Amino acid sequence: MLKLFEKELEPALTEVNLLQDCMGLQGEIFREVESRRTLKFYVGDRAYFLKLHLGAGWKEIIKNLLQLRLPVLGARNELLAIRKVEVLGVRTLTAVAYAAEGNNPATIHSCLITRSLENTRSLEELAKDGQISTPLRRRLVTQIANTSRTLHTGGVNHRDFYICHFLMDMDTFNHDSPLLYLIDLHRAQIRANTPQRWRVKDVSGLLFSAIDFGLTRNDIYRFVKIYSGKSLRQTLREDSDFWSQVLSRAESLYRKDHGMDNQRLTELSVATRA
Repeated sequence: MLKLFEKELEPALTEVNLLQDCMGLQGEIFREVESRRTLKFYVGDRAYFLKLHLGAGWKEIIKNLLQLRLPVLGARNELLAIRKVEVLGVRTLTAVAYAAEGNNPATIHSCLITRSLENTRSLEELAKDGQISTPLRRRLVTQIANTSRTLHTGGVNHRDFYICHFLMDMDTFNHDSPLLYLIDLHRAQIRANTPQRWRVKDVSGLLFSAIDFGLTRNDIYRFVKIYSGKSLRQTLREDSDFWSQVLSRAESLYRKDHGMDNQRLTELSVATRA
């Protein structure tokens, strides 16, 4: 059985009764739905996040399968994704405890504890507050393009790939290469190779989430070149189907979320096809 427990959690939690101990934990609740709970708690002066899964249920599993989605059955998927992303060299959460009980996929109980990333802010928060300058935005585009390429060539797709899931270490805000952490990997998929439809979903989600925060055509072209590992001319010629799908999906997401088209996305789509 896959299991993880770091001694730093003692005596607040024990390895033998980890699940039961976690169910009784008190802290600041960040998310609570019928079968999942996420809360922040402390052991001494160190902060942690607990993700507690109490069984997805057959109704949720069947709904996901009918929608051709892989259901998330517990915390195991996020732990495996964290480990894989770490191997790829992408900064992410540090897992310090995991446990699961049960064999029935609908009723498995599991928990995952990660260290809290203190003094960090999401790129979405920074962008909304107008704290991302033009030079910083260019550096971030480069970093995120490299991260996206690393994940996808390494066989990982995120499935919730938005700028809100990139956290910046604020101690490095003014550095040439500020530290970014990728979070919320609970729905990530791991394969030998990432299929195009899932690469399209990730990249289009990223573009959709960033387009209203000063992203320029040159920023997008910089991302395209780095992500593809080719010249702009070459990738727009050889990978035109991929980039056309990315833009089309990003436009659809924007229209669905905002009830209108995004002019920059429309212009970019036209320019790419030209």
